[in-house]
Amino acid sequence: MAMETSLESPAPVRQIANAIAGWVDRLGAVWVEGQVAQVSRRPGMNTVFMTLRDAVADISVPVTCSRTLFDGLNPPLVEGASIVVHAKPSYYANRGTLSLYARDIRMVGLGELLARLERRRQLLAAEGLFAAELKRPLPFLPGTVGLVTAPSSAAERDVLENARRRWPAVRFEVAYAAMQGPRSAAEVIEAVERLDRNAAVDVIVVARGGGSVEDLLPFSDEALIRAVHGIRTPLVSAIGHEPDSPLLDLVADVRASTPTDAAKLVVPDVVEELRQVEHARIRMRGALERWLSGEQAGLDALRSRPALADPRNLLDARRTEVDQLRDRARRTLSHALDRAADDIGHQRARARALSPLATLQRGYAVLQDADGHVLTSIDGVAAQQAISVRVADGRIHATTTSTEDLHGQED
Repeated sequence: MAMETSLESPAPVRQIANAIAGWVDRLGAVWVEGQVAQVSRRPGMNTVFMTLRDAVADISVPVTCSRTLFDGLNPPLVEGASIVVHAKPSYYANRGTLSLYARDIRMVGLGELLARLERRRQLLAAEGLFAAELKRPLPFLPGTVGLVTAPSSAAERDVLENARRRWPAVRFEVAYAAMQGPRSAAEVIEAVERLDRNAAVDVIVVARGGGSVEDLLPFSDEALIRAVHGIRTPLVSAIGHEPDSPLLDLVADVRASTPTDAAKLVVPDVVEELRQVEHARIRMRGALERWLSGEQAGLDALRSRPALADPRNLLDARRTEVDQLRDRARRTLSHALDRAADDIGHQRARARALSPLATLQRGYAVLQDADGHVLTSIDGVAAQQAISVRVADGRIHATTTSTEDLHGQED
């Protein structure tokens, strides 16, 4: 029912907002088709918030649903999926916004396809096919690069031209295969396995230009994913452009955003490498010059020391010390000899004073019989007995005539 308003009696904003809310409420539950643009699951809340965008016009509307309904979807709902929701529209007059409360959600068209791919991704990831520890590093400079692509394609041209521009000596082994259509997955598997058996191939590139999700489906084929997982040669996935993400990107050792980017990943840039070599040469030369300068400074410091500047100074000082030590030794030895000579003289004088010869020199004599026994008494001496008299300078041989007893008489 139309509202009665005029220039003289306009309706306030709240009345218009409440009227819109009433009209929307009378609309009842409706089936709405759109594309999921955003999903927000807030911790601790039983409500999931989404944004549903029109596939043609630039129109979007917020959608809420219960967490139980959202979690019960199989396959899980992901952003970008096309869905049909059975929802009750609501208009919030205070904020002037329209929203939908979803009671049922169904996958349709591309959304259903993306949901199946997401479920396949989760199953393969659970098997460990996408594990980071399985990724192999690319060789720095491969001898031969294997390339799987469509014949005479833009992707082939991009990879070959950019790789040869970066490293002119690079060699390619190209294996052609259909890059879309029902035969694509099988041909790509055969080409990848043939290159993997070639011992000369050090890295494999699978390259294709951009396309729709349907065009890129062969590169999410489960058989292809398992075949790539089982090869021994590192593989670079260069499928589509930056937004495209087939499952091959996840199992590959390296993902390239474009075929051109793949060429940059598999071979180094000769100009950049030469520049780095030149920089390394400059750094090495600088390091060597600094080392030589330091060693030269050390030698100069050693040469500037007095001992090395004029070694004779050190010898002169040591010669003076040696002379002083020699003089001191001579004086010490002379004093020691003098004291020893004095001691010897004293000992000699003492020995001479105690010597029997000294006694004889004072006029005394030693009387011995013929057998050499010293006679100290007249006892045992008979007349006419041969005796010898020892004096200071010799011996006198004599014969006794008589003896006289002087016992009791003073000298």
